[in-house]
Amino acid sequence: MTDDGWNESASAWLSEIGAGGEGDWSRVAVLDAPMLARVDAGGFTRALDVGCGEGRFSRMLRARGIETIGVEPTKALREAAQQRDPNGAYVEAVAEKLPFEDASFDLAVSYLTLIDIPDYRAAFREMTRVLRPGGALLIANINSFISAGNPDPLGWQRKEDGTPIHFALDGYLDERADWVAWREMRILNWHRPLSDYMKALLGNGLVLTHFDEPAATEDPFGRSARHRRAPWFLVMEWRKPE
Repeated sequence: MTDDGWNESASAWLSEIGAGGEGDWSRVAVLDAPMLARVDAGGFTRALDVGCGEGRFSRMLRARGIETIGVEPTKALREAAQQRDPNGAYVEAVAEKLPFEDASFDLAVSYLTLIDIPDYRAAFREMTRVLRPGGALLIANINSFISAGNPDPLGWQRKEDGTPIHFALDGYLDERADWVAWREMRILNWHRPLSDYMKALLGNGLVLTHFDEPAATEDPFGRSARHRRAPWFLVMEWRKPE
């Protein structure tokens, strides 16, 4: 298995992310509300959380009465998910090879995981395969404009006092993997132009039913103004035809 930094970074992730603190700002303040709104509107009964990490969103789905299975290849994260949710189901698997039968779920979720998946085309095929006709693939991802700004010296360009001037990106149309380091973590993140994702999803016969670039719904850590200056995240819902 190719080293992607997750095994070495898992401990720092568990300390910084998933506890509702500043390290979890993007999920708490930006993505949870629009993701859960799509979940609540869908009437789903059985979900697959692909790349569930420490199981945070799996627990949120289960709290809504949705039978949920989380899949996660990183052992420490998967074990943390099971410890935090002893009655939950967490399985070792990668997105490119899901150990489930065809048409097993009416919801598949990719919540900030596409940037970690080397073969996203295979992952989309697998997520489509396990969906029932009429089922939904719900995606939250870092916007491709932002991932084109990794790594430094791109990204936020600043004045000498640290004030951000503008966000710089380059090589937008070139798929690549960049090492990204923050908060004692160093993880390999994949950049692809949005059109690559869209073509792959359309190529699996899925139909786009929702698209959003959500703004922050709250601002507990004073980040919302900067967040509005660049298109940081996107949320998409795709349906498998009946």
